[in-house]
Parts: sequence; C-alpha cells; structure tokens
Amino acid sequence: MYKQKSKIRSRHLLAKNYAKNTQFNSKFRIFASAIKRLSPSWQACLPLACLIVLGWGYVAVAQTPAAAPTTAELKVATDNLKVALDTLWVAIAAFLVFFMNAGFCMLETGFCRQKNAVNVLAKNLIVFALATVAFWAIGFGLMFGDGNDFIGLSGFFLKGLDNSPATGDAYQGVFSAISWAGVPLAAKFLFQLVFAGTAATIVSGAVAERIKFADFLIFSLLLVGIAYPITGHWIWGTGWLADMGFWDFAGSTVVHSVGGWAALMGAAFLGPRIGKYQDKQVVALPGHNMSIATLGCLILWLGWFGFNPGSVMAADPGAITHIALTTNMAAAAGGIGATATAWFYLGKPDLSMIINGILAGLVGITASCAYVGIASSLVIGLIAGVIVVFSVTFFDKLGIDDPVGATSVHLVCGIWGTLAVGLWSVGPGVFSWYGEALGPARGLFAGGGLGQFFIQLIGVVSVGGMTVLLSTIFWLILKATLGIRVSREEELEGLDIGEHGMEAYSGFVKEGGGAGGFPEGHGSMGMSPDKF
Repeated sequence: MYKQKSKIRSRHLLAKNYAKNTQFNSKFRIFASAIKRLSPSWQACLPLACLIVLGWGYVAVAQTPAAAPTTAELKVATDNLKVALDTLWVAIAAFLVFFMNAGFCMLETGFCRQKNAVNVLAKNLIVFALATVAFWAIGFGLMFGDGNDFIGLSGFFLKGLDNSPATGDAYQGVFSAISWAGVPLAAKFLFQLVFAGTAATIVSGAVAERIKFADFLIFSLLLVGIAYPITGHWIWGTGWLADMGFWDFAGSTVVHSVGGWAALMGAAFLGPRIGKYQDKQVVALPGHNMSIATLGCLILWLGWFGFNPGSVMAADPGAITHIALTTNMAAAAGGIGATATAWFYLGKPDLSMIINGILAGLVGITASCAYVGIASSLVIGLIAGVIVVFSVTFFDKLGIDDPVGATSVHLVCGIWGTLAVGLWSVGPGVFSWYGEALGPARGLFAGGGLGQFFIQLIGVVSVGGMTVLLSTIFWLILKATLGIRVSREEELEGLDIGEHGMEAYSGFVKEGGGAGGFPEGHGSMGMSPDKF
C-alpha cells in the first residue's frame, strides 16, 4: 500500500514538473520570438543594457558606506537649520507688518471725506518709501548702533563690523543691542524698518484733510530718522530705560505712543478742519466709505500677527502661538468693549468706534503680549476698548481734531498697554521664552507689587516728553518756513484737486447732504453732536 502511494506521488511530481517546464519553454519561445521581431540595432542594444545593469550593481555593492556625521557636524547642521527657520519667520512677519500699510491706507481713506481720498492714499503710500531711506541712512544706527545710554553712534547706512547671525559672546559688531536675535543683519533691519514706517503712518491720519503734502513728507523723514530712533534706543537699544528695567515687548510705547505723541502735536498746531466746530458745538465731518475703513481694520488685525509674534525674532512655536493668542484675545475684547460702551454712552453701536475698539485692543496688548496670560490679555483689551470711546470724545471737546482717532488709539491705548505690563506681567520663570532673568518683574495683580508699574510709568513720561519736544521743534520750524496748512480755498475744494490735481472718484456722482454738505444728525466719526 505504501509503495503504491509513493508511485502515485512520484507521478504527480513528474506531471507538475513537466507542466512547469512546458510553461517556461512556452514563455521563452514567446520572448525569443519578440526579440527576433526587433530590428538589428535594438537587438544589439540588449547585451549592452545587460552589461550596464550588471556594472551598476557591482558599483553599488562595492561602495564604501558613508561615515556617520560627527557630533560637531550635527551641531553645525542643526544651527544652520535653526538660523534658516528663524530668518524665514522674521521675514514672513516683516511682510505681514508691511501689509499693514494697506490697512492704514484703507482705514484712513474711509474715515476721511472723498475730496481728500487721493491725498490720504498718497501720504500712506509714499511715507514707507521715505521711511526706508531715512531708517537705512541714520535711524537704524541711532536706534541699535553702539554708542551710549542715550543714543547710538555707529552703524549708519548699515556699515560697520557685524558677524550676525552670531549671538551672545560670539557676536562681534557694532549692533550689540540686537545681537540677541540669531538672524542675519538684513533680516533684523527689515523687521525694524516696517516698525519705523508704522510710527510715521500713525501721524498721517491725525493731520489728514488740511496739511500740506510737502510738510508731511519732511516731518516723516525727521520722525523716522531722528525722533523715533532716539527714544527707541533708550528701550530696545539697551539704553538707560532698558537698564532701569523698562519693558515693551513689541512697541506700545516704542512705536505706537511715539507716533501718537507726534500726531497729537501735529493736530494741535494745524488746528481743526473748517466746519468742525460751529457755535461751540462739535459738528460731524463723517468719513465717506466705511466699507474700506472696515477692510482696513481687518488688514491691520491680520498684520498684527506679524507685529507681535514676529517680535520674538525666532521660530519658537510656544512663544509665537501664545503671543498670537493674547493678541487676538485683546483685539476681540477691545471690539466688544468699544461696541458696548458706544451703545451705552452714545446711544448707537457706532461702526467707527467698533473699528477703533479692535485697534485699541491690539495696541494695548502690544507691550505685554509675551508677558501675560490669556485671561489677562482679555482684560487689557477690554479696558482699551472702553478707554478709546471716551478718549475720542475727550479730544474733540479739547478742540483737537483727529479725523481717524489715531491719537486715541495709538497714544492713549499705547500708554495704557505699557502700564498694563506693570499690572499683569507673570514674572520670570513662568513661560519658557521668558527666561529666568529676562523680562519684567511680576505685576501688581500677579503678586509683585507696584515696582514694575512705576518703572513703566517713568518710561511713558520720558518717551512722551522727548517726543513732544522734538515734534514741537519740527512742527514749529515747518510752520515758520513753509507753512503747514493749506489755504482755506484749497481745503474747501479738497486736497485731491489742490495738492494732486486729480480726484479719487472721477466721473462718479457726488452726494450732497445737510449742513456743510454732509448728512445731518451725525457727529464726530459718525456720532451725534448732542453727545458731546
């Protein structure tokens, strides 16, 4: 029985092998037939192709495996990658802040009358071009160049020794104040340039609709080239305020209140627009396009995500996301606070106040965005939104005519945001990017007392005093030489025709209205006169 099964199994194996051989021979004949159908030249290529494949295989087997990188080589590669990522983030943040110029253009144009739209747009467009040249030639050196506690004395035209992106003890150059940022010098300059341009743009809105175009250009050069960098050196240039322990992370004072002080003095020396005050009453001169004003606000809100998180000047995910959250929370709370306040105080939820409330929250959180928690940022923004509504009416009562509310948003809320550092700062050792010995001390509401608050107050007063002094000198010189205000006829006709010889809406029908050619029942920035 066993032998019979063995014979059957052998026959099955033989049959299977025969079938396999037959199948292989069939495939081989098909392959050989296919080769025969090729042209002689293609047939000659086949052996050559086989030799190439065999040669490649041999070379691959014979190769010596690459040596593992040393620890030093890995460190160099890691450091280079970090510099590249940090530089990319700083550049993106600078581009976002630059795009804020579009926001200022839209916001200020919408808040002004249509007969001055070209003038407002032209000022906002050219001011950054002027700021670029002024800050490159002298401003960056005054602000960040090595010098003394009051002013930088080197690095003009970006000249001088510099081995960025080296940091700390490894840095060798004339820009020691900003050597903490591990990015190339060009990236440092670009980021600081867009901040300087922002300070000059703030002035544009407050002096709109009655200033001579040439005077504004000259003042912008003086502000960005001299006034802004001098006070900036005291804080960001490791000057005497920085030595005292004053902190302003992204510029509530360095940028916004400096621009606000300069704007306030400009508006004061210019005087109010014709028709703004009649019979001791504030009369409405409402903006002509709230749609583009709202668009401008949204662009500015977006740009602030480069303004504040970009000030880290490093691709630190924890710091960037935390600062973005505090920034957004303050903006949201500012808008809510201004809406509620305007509704209660003015009787209507005025759109212009909502816009300025959002911007007030953004300005208010700028100094402390890296030093406070999310809940604290909400409170800071909410208070800023309330303050800005009362501030607008306060300046109108004083006779300071600010068509866009720039003084209230940037000066008043810039001061508030700077002082807020001394109230809500969590202190060192809480956030990883804070460091053990860097940043402000704990604020009053974090259990730290009033020490930091008083330091912040000294900084606000000092920077404000110097900016007012320099701005007053600049405005008085311009007023005495060129005259800073256009003629009455030109102001009534509109600066678009008088200063630029063109109209923003040529060919469109212009609307008439109540007294002064504007709809009746509207007050400053859309509010009713009986509320003042």
